Amino acid sequence: MEELRVFTDCLKAEAKAICDSANTFGEEIADALNLMFNCQGKIVVTGVGKSGHVGRKIAASLSSTGTPAVFMHATEGVHGDLGMVSEIDVIILISNSGETEEVLNLLPSLKQIGCKKIALTRNRDSHLAQNCEASIIYAYEKEADHLTLAPTVSSTLTLAIGDALAVTLSKMKNFTSKQFHLYHPGGSLGKQLEKKE
Repeated sequence: MEELRVFTDCLKAEAKAICDSANTFGEEIADALNLMFNCQGKIVVTGVGKSGHVGRKIAASLSSTGTPAVFMHATEGVHGDLGMVSEIDVIILISNSGETEEVLNLLPSLKQIGCKKIALTRNRDSHLAQNCEASIIYAYEKEADHLTLAPTVSSTLTLAIGDALAVTLSKMKNFTSKQFHLYHPGGSLGKQLEKKE
């Protein structure tokens, strides 16, 4: 069945990209984590398109695991939302190519604001990576769709990296289940945690 093969090939491609990348990271992760751990303000995550959607989830995961974070759409940033960024914040700029115009347009203002910047991109030589204090560079063979164009592998990999950052920071901060419950009192997870207290 051709449809099932396409479906499973997509899952395998995304899983392979995550597994392959797990052993490729080094000091750049420590640099990014140190900036985030020592942040005196909040983490701001930004991007557009699929990177923006992923960025919104990364910000939510950080917030629920002990690291205050917000999402700022890159386009809205240059139309006033940069006002939410202060010099004591750290901003994660997501761009698969590292050359996304809407994201790059933020850099002059961010430099003046004085916040620390982390690039999340596949392109080490990109304008974005070259203009941030830390860069998390990921790699993958190709996107998973039949045209190899739609953000599939790249967006999944970016999301997984965001989860790994949130989980690692939570551990570094000795974040407890009691604190998690404080931030997540609702739903079945909130009820589950309430029974344990």
